[in-house]
Amino acid sequence: FKQGIEFGYQVEYPDNWLAYGSPWEVLREELTYRVKFGGTVELYHDASGKLRFNWKSTDDVLAVAYDIPIPGYKNHTVNNLRLWQARATEDFDFHSFNEGDYLGAVERKSEAETISKVLYPNDNTVAGRALRLKQQYFFVSAGLQSIVRRYKNAGYDIRQFDKYTVIHINDTHPALAVPELMRILTVDEGLGWGEAWQICTRTFAYTNHTIMEEALERWPVKLFAKILPHIHAIVNEINERFCDSLWSKFPGEWQKVGQMAIIAHDEVKMANLAIVGSFSVNGVSTLHTDILKQHTFSNFYQLYPDKFRAITNGITHRRFLIKANPGLTELLNEKLGKGWYADTAQLSGFAKYADCVETQAALRAIRLANKERMARYILHNNGVTVDPHSIFDVQIKRLHEYKRQLLNVLHIMHLYNRLREHPGMPIHPRTFIFGAKAAPSYHMAKRIIRLINAVADKVNNDKSINDKLKVVFLENYRVSVAEKIIPAADVSEQISTAGKEASGTGNMKFMMNGALTVGTLDGANVEMLQAVGEENIFIFGLKAEEVHRLQHSGSYRPWDDYENNQDLSQVIDQLHNGFFDDVAERGAFEPIYRSLMQGMGAQPDPYFVLRDFAAYAKIQEEVDREYKNPRLWWRKAILNIAASGVFSSDRTIREYNEQIWQLPQHWFDRGGTATSDTSHVGW
Repeated sequence: FKQGIEFGYQVEYPDNWLAYGSPWEVLREELTYRVKFGGTVELYHDASGKLRFNWKSTDDVLAVAYDIPIPGYKNHTVNNLRLWQARATEDFDFHSFNEGDYLGAVERKSEAETISKVLYPNDNTVAGRALRLKQQYFFVSAGLQSIVRRYKNAGYDIRQFDKYTVIHINDTHPALAVPELMRILTVDEGLGWGEAWQICTRTFAYTNHTIMEEALERWPVKLFAKILPHIHAIVNEINERFCDSLWSKFPGEWQKVGQMAIIAHDEVKMANLAIVGSFSVNGVSTLHTDILKQHTFSNFYQLYPDKFRAITNGITHRRFLIKANPGLTELLNEKLGKGWYADTAQLSGFAKYADCVETQAALRAIRLANKERMARYILHNNGVTVDPHSIFDVQIKRLHEYKRQLLNVLHIMHLYNRLREHPGMPIHPRTFIFGAKAAPSYHMAKRIIRLINAVADKVNNDKSINDKLKVVFLENYRVSVAEKIIPAADVSEQISTAGKEASGTGNMKFMMNGALTVGTLDGANVEMLQAVGEENIFIFGLKAEEVHRLQHSGSYRPWDDYENNQDLSQVIDQLHNGFFDDVAERGAFEPIYRSLMQGMGAQPDPYFVLRDFAAYAKIQEEVDREYKNPRLWWRKAILNIAASGVFSSDRTIREYNEQIWQLPQHWFDRGGTATSDTSHVGW
């Protein structure tokens, strides 16, 4: 959606990215497939004893292909991105029209087209959840039908499908590919269950992107069976056979079997389905994969230890450095040549210039020019004047409590309180820049956006602090805005609760552009620390295992931190004592206060904001001190750039191929082949 900010709150508008068409799209009417919903299913055994499914009285939708060419970098490869549009099988009900029911005449068409109209509909209603499930199956079914058609047209035997095909399930959204391929193999191709299942489990690979419990998709069985009765019957058969095998391996361990079952407690567990149906399961950083093995999927790791592997995410440096930061690109070319465009390992050569005064000055001038450009953007879009010579401290990412934008803004409130008491306090001026969208139904996240904007209103209009602090919330954060922000950042905020962020990719983009990271030991921050050295990154806070112990021991009391830290108690009190009444409606931030201090039907402060506050404030004092030492700061910036090459998506794609896909290696030997951020690599 397109985000607007009204009276400090997020509002959502349609993001009509096709309003003016797309010159790159090619409509492929000849590639149209029928996707079935609803109806009834009969299970029976044929004359040879094979299990069969008869799906009838279905409500069908057509999937029409649109192709977009994706050219590789300096090679002769053009890959294809295939998108799908949902269409009704009939555009118009003539009988309804003649009866005077003009809306009813086009109702079926409108309902069908809704499937591909809006990505991620609001899922806090039954209708929204139903539409999400329909979307997932629609795209999976269309894609798989297309893959199988192309495979067969090439003359290959369907019984050797897994020898020539890998289908990558990117998170659980396309996990329905597993039962859909089973449907195609058993119903359309006539294979027996056992043979089809062997092909399936040798075809699919699964990347997990989150350990957050609420993000591990589960579908109510009643809804699932109503919308996809055939797929439900197949998933049920997969589950029964899988649970039988579990029972033989873990006799009497009902709890373990229940946790690993694909269908249990009236829910279909999509992550379990993806794991059982795949030959490979990977996390997107070393820490994330360790957590999957030790906690989230520990039972599955015990059962399938050889399936699990770690492949750290990467980012496409040709967009987020070469395109976004031409000044820095030119400097790197001057020092290193252009070989790093296709081989980012060559960036390591930049480290020898870490103490070069001339190179530091050039990098500083490039950063200042980028900040001046960003300052003009902020003035135009927010009406706020910011000083390009101030520290640009940036947190841009999806708004979620575990990413802890709240910790950032509470610290800003703390700095503001100190400056009100001591206007002459010798801190370097700092501009805090936020960009974030909250899910439409995520009310606490929206409340935090309101808090950021309230703090901005108060701080930016207080002349007593002499412009030492400015706070800016940039609405409708998106890639084109990121390309302006990232090259202008001095400080990169990567402060998620340890153990909650799978990897992160923004952290890599900032590092590659020479921003210094303030972060927890979470996700890929751990590997960034290893790459650049602890003296060149600002690490603070609880570690993942400490968070895990606190969560499961029940020993965490946020009131202890509140009572023992006067600075913290002051900002927490300001959430509900009327401090913001002049810029926000009364009681606007009471829900945030209650969530932190009392809990709202759950543990108070579930993301340990209060526990990490003192460590965060201390590390920010270190940032301030080091920024005042230009020789030290720009030395660290150069070393961060030099160490960032390993986080290119070129390296990530090679690792996926070496460990999972096993395409011919010479396809990867001619330079960069990755064309997108690997957090979005599709199946």
